[in-house]
Amino acid sequence: MKRKLTALVSALTLVLVGCGKTADTSSVQDTTEATPATPLTVTFMKVGKADGIILQTADHTVVLDCGEKSDGKKMVARLQEYGVTDIDYMILSHYDQDHIGGAAKVVENFNVWHVVGADYGEDSSEFEKLSAAMETAGLHLECPTEEFSFQLDDALFTVYPHESADYQDGFDNNCSLVVKVTHHDETLLFTGDAMQERLSEIMDIGDCDLLKVPYHGREIANLPSFLAAVKPEYGVVSTDDENLSAVTMQQLADRNVETYVTYQDGNIVAVSDGSSIEISTEGVE
Repeated sequence: MKRKLTALVSALTLVLVGCGKTADTSSVQDTTEATPATPLTVTFMKVGKADGIILQTADHTVVLDCGEKSDGKKMVARLQEYGVTDIDYMILSHYDQDHIGGAAKVVENFNVWHVVGADYGEDSSEFEKLSAAMETAGLHLECPTEEFSFQLDDALFTVYPHESADYQDGFDNNCSLVVKVTHHDETLLFTGDAMQERLSEIMDIGDCDLLKVPYHGREIANLPSFLAAVKPEYGVVSTDDENLSAVTMQQLADRNVETYVTYQDGNIVAVSDGSSIEISTEGVE
């Protein structure tokens, strides 16, 4: 695939361990308050018990997870519908098949400039297919071991890697990269499949306006404490009917979180204008 020089607003600050080459380590300045707001659009794809999320600023695109293998065509079709040719960052929260299954298909169909993943090893057919697609495209996997930020237009993205090397339960899930997006006065938080130990690590991450509810809406012991800490106004759950916990939904309701669920609402589109978020749903076909 032919590649060209990308024009990012700010550079990446990143430490790599065992996953690829060292990236540019220039500092990033948050200029979101100094620039006029342009829309930030987030599309949560209906991909069953999986995550497939497309984030678009005025001139840039980020893909956060790519669903199952069978969802690759769906992700590609939506990106093409949006007129996307270049993806600035593909961020893979962790390497379970319901998060990376469609990633190879995306890499094969677009100019992807950075693939960022969690810092641990994986042995699966989905990971092997992704690795082969990345090699063909001249990409390497960038694995942060420290918090880093990059800015696209007037949205500041901050990525938080896992902190422990020995989680007692759900190792892969707890290795999830957490992504916070600051768009002027609005904050969006994407938590991958973070479970109890990982949520404990990010209790002090700050308030958010929209939360991608962790772990496909399954019950997590300290989720009430986490919700109390981050105080979301909106919640989005990417899941199917078998994995959504009634306990989780009640905990969200108890905090008056306006919650949307992909298997019930279809694709969910959230648009931030910098001072508020408007959410629309496409319905279930």
